[in-house]
Amino acid sequence: MAKFSVRVSTGEALGAGTWNKIAISIVGTRGETPPLRLDHAGKEFSAGAVEDFQLAFPQDVGAVLLLRVHKAPLLLPVPVGAVARDAWFCRWFQLTPPRGAPLRFPCYQWLEGAGSLALRAGAAKVSWADDHPILRQQRQEELQARQDSYHWKTYSPGWPHCLDEKSVKDLDLNIKYSVMKNSCFYLKVSSAFIELKLKGLLDRKGPWKSLNEMRRMLNFRKTPAAEYVFKHWQEDAFFASQFLNGLNPVLIRRCRHLPENFPVTDDMVAPMLGPGTSLQAELEVRGSGGLPVPGILSGIRTNVVNGKPQFSAAPMTLLFQRPGGGPLLPLAIQLSQTPGPNSPIFLPSDNRWDWLLAKTWVRNAEFSVHEAVTHLLHTHLLPEVFTLATLHQLPHCHPLFKLLIPHTRYTLHINTLARELLIAPGQVVDRSTGIGIGGFSELIQRNMEQLSYSVLCLPEDIRARAVEDIPNYYYRDDGLQIWGAVESFVSEIINIYYPSDASVHDDNELQAWVWEIFSEGFLGRESSGVPSTLETREALVQYVTMVIFNCSAKHYAVSAGQFDSCVWMPNLPPTMQLPPPTSKGQTRPEGFLATLPPVNATCDIIIALWILSKEPGDQRPLGTYPEEHFMEEAPQQSITAFQSRLAQISKDIRERNQRLSLPYTYLDPPLIENSVSI
Repeated sequence: MAKFSVRVSTGEALGAGTWNKIAISIVGTRGETPPLRLDHAGKEFSAGAVEDFQLAFPQDVGAVLLLRVHKAPLLLPVPVGAVARDAWFCRWFQLTPPRGAPLRFPCYQWLEGAGSLALRAGAAKVSWADDHPILRQQRQEELQARQDSYHWKTYSPGWPHCLDEKSVKDLDLNIKYSVMKNSCFYLKVSSAFIELKLKGLLDRKGPWKSLNEMRRMLNFRKTPAAEYVFKHWQEDAFFASQFLNGLNPVLIRRCRHLPENFPVTDDMVAPMLGPGTSLQAELEVRGSGGLPVPGILSGIRTNVVNGKPQFSAAPMTLLFQRPGGGPLLPLAIQLSQTPGPNSPIFLPSDNRWDWLLAKTWVRNAEFSVHEAVTHLLHTHLLPEVFTLATLHQLPHCHPLFKLLIPHTRYTLHINTLARELLIAPGQVVDRSTGIGIGGFSELIQRNMEQLSYSVLCLPEDIRARAVEDIPNYYYRDDGLQIWGAVESFVSEIINIYYPSDASVHDDNELQAWVWEIFSEGFLGRESSGVPSTLETREALVQYVTMVIFNCSAKHYAVSAGQFDSCVWMPNLPPTMQLPPPTSKGQTRPEGFLATLPPVNATCDIIIALWILSKEPGDQRPLGTYPEEHFMEEAPQQSITAFQSRLAQISKDIRERNQRLSLPYTYLDPPLIENSVSI
């Protein structure tokens, strides 16, 4: 008789245990055992349990290749409510054969209903490293099962393709929020709606009575950053600083020559530049001009809110920094891409309300571009593509699956939920933003046509925008530190499993993964520069670093500050109710107020951004890997080194932040979520 010891670990989450029968079959080089029931006196497989079983069977199956796990309903009566616990979250199995070392089989999956699942021993293997036909067949069957479970669909023409599910209710447990996270999410949503409804704000369709009345929103939820925004939102230095360290710190670029359609003259800006210089000299010699240009908004369709047509602008903004230091400041603003008598260039020397309204139009454009492109497209829709392609093309035993799966956690759930509650007809974007679903869709389509690989790779993006030496650009500084840490970690993992460039080329599963991302996510656009194949280890390291960075650090950087930036709504208005001014000297306080969003739209957006700015429980910070997919010592050492480097980055960030009046926290590693999960 062959005797095996089996140890089984069940997850700790609510509902992780099961009353079902669990059996295993051991598959070896010489055969396979029949299903062997895991059973002892009392209840098995409770949440958090680690249990031992002894198994004996007559035949010798040879060297162990696979473990098949079988789950079937218990035929005896079970306690009330046990049907809801039918699913089982298995962490791992450990099999100790009569001779030899224990074999750990990582699982970390929900098993729903009756069925079987084949598990591999823990060592990661690329496709060309499997030389046994049973193991090769298992890889193919696993991927086929996932491809049969998760399908692509086109949500909107010109968008990256996405998961074909209508509701989060239809998702299986392996891609769904945990019970705790789901409960926290809806508790947060309901408490916010109830609070603003009881205050009589959520259903009020009229305008705000005064800027002073808007201060009521600051009592909704207070954060130090939001209070700072309220105190400084009218200041030119703070307005400019938000292009560096605010909600959308990826638009600003060095300007060496002004565009022809932005005819700023020396006379206009002489008071700001000072004597002995000219605008062109400042741009050419010192390169001290920055130009965040949301020209993508030009001609975009607009929305109707509360029965009233809304308005949008495609402003041009020139920023300037005096030689020798000092804050970045706005120098000139034009509210369209077409200069002329009806499109004046606004200046800091203008009437206070003219200048403030011009800056507010820029902030409204910032809202639209940020929410549609930087946030939704770059850090939600593309990570969904990375996630779905990973499930389709990389089996559990693949080293890239083990590396990437923590960075895909809950992404399919939050994006499916967004298609239900945010970007669907009649929902938040449709109800309360100036460009609505139609404008969002146009912006995404336009950006997809010009999106390049370099935009997604932070070091290349910084160089392309020529902003390497702008001082006090903390998004760049912290982001490059994190990119470097991720890149070093990824490089170590890649070098463990890929001994040469040829080994990258020969990994069919890797190549299928890259091709699926290229074709389904970037719609096969070769002009994007996004690879459709990878031929070297260096290219693979950059690609995987890009995936992890965009799924974690960049998402947090452009998501976590949404509420801080918007709760004082004039700083980031989601819509504008009057058209942009076509002349100077006409703006009055009452006109400024009438241009801002109505009360109900303000509340609608602030609730949404409050929810989307902070994880509702069940968090896993960047570099945290509680599920031990990697069993070998080498990758575990790399994980430890990665965590140490992130800890040092965090220490440096927090020391710097102590010297800042507004600390930049949006890239502090312990705050960054491993994946796009909110």
